[in-house]
Formats: sequence, structure tokens, C-alpha cells
Amino acid sequence: MRFRDFERVMSVARISRYVNATGGDTRKSMTLYRLNLRLSQELFTLISCFEIVLRNAIDQHYVTMKGADWLRDAASPGGMYSIRNCGKTPYIIANALRKLTVYSHSKLVAEMDFGFWRYTFAQHQFYAGGQSLLGIFPAKPKSTLSLRYDHKYVFSELEKINTLRNRLAHHEPVCFAFGSASRALYIQDSNII
Repeated sequence: MRFRDFERVMSVARISRYVNATGGDTRKSMTLYRLNLRLSQELFTLISCFEIVLRNAIDQHYVTMKGADWLRDAASPGGMYSIRNCGKTPYIIANALRKLTVYSHSKLVAEMDFGFWRYTFAQHQFYAGGQSLLGIFPAKPKSTLSLRYDHKYVFSELEKINTLRNRLAHHEPVCFAFGSASRALYIQDSNII
């Protein structure tokens, strides 16, 4: 494909960052764009698998603690997330329930997005859930005076993953997030396409 056609269909605004990163070399900019797509595909696959593992671990933890319908029960009056401080959490669950034509716990679990699972580590949801959710990380490092591996830490790390996931889902470039290291990587790997 000629660069002008590529730029026209992808947009000047989107492609200009790649052109700038390659010192104005249009051929290399198209190659860098394709490499970014490849990187995005790989990262999205990893994050998708991580999301499934995370939600299954959280679900199993609460099934063991609170019963087979813990998620539906959590949004019910008197449920663990029905307190005011849990914000929109009960409404998110209730909206997901309304979308289901036939209820099953596994369908409700699958309906929840990454942000929902991240928020199980937010202050109020974590406390409402009994403060035991860190148990899903049996190999979690021990906290030190300078670094606490607590629910706040997990929430913050999951926020970073969620932000990256959203960048990938919206087809934003991720190859620039690593600064000059990504340019060096591009120069080494540019021959693969």
C-alpha cells in the first residue's frame, strides 16, 4: 500500500506520531504501525487471559465464603455491596442481571467487566467483602515498611492493567509507552515485516 493511501484511510492525526518516531521515513512508519498492531494483539490476548483468571479466582473465593450466588446476593438489600459506600457496585450488578434472559451465576460473572473485578479491591468493596480477598494471591510478597502489598496496591496495579486494556481496545498506540526502548526495539525488529 502506498503511504498516501495508508495515511488517508488511517488518518493523518493517527499516523503522524509514527512518522515522527521514524524521522519522517514513511515506509518505516507503516512498518512501525504494523508492529504496534502485533504488539497490541499479543498484549490483548495476555490481558484477556489474566482477566479470566482474576475473575475466576475472585469468584471462587467468594463462592467458598458467601455461597454459590454471592454476586447476585451482594447487590440485594442487606448484601455485602448494598452499603452506601460501595457506590455504583450494586447498580452495576443489578444492570447485569437485567441483561440476562436466563439467570445463572456463571453468566452473571461473565457479564462483569474488568473494572468491576478491579473494584473488588477498592477500599469499601474490599472491606464489605470481609478483607480476605488477598488470599487469592498465595505467592504475594510480604509487605515491608516501605512497600505495602495490600488491597490498595492490588487496586493500583489493576488500574494500570485496565488502562492498558482500554488503550488496546480503542486501538491507541502502545509502542510509545516504553519511550526510547521501544524505538531501539523497533530498529532491531523492523526487518521482520
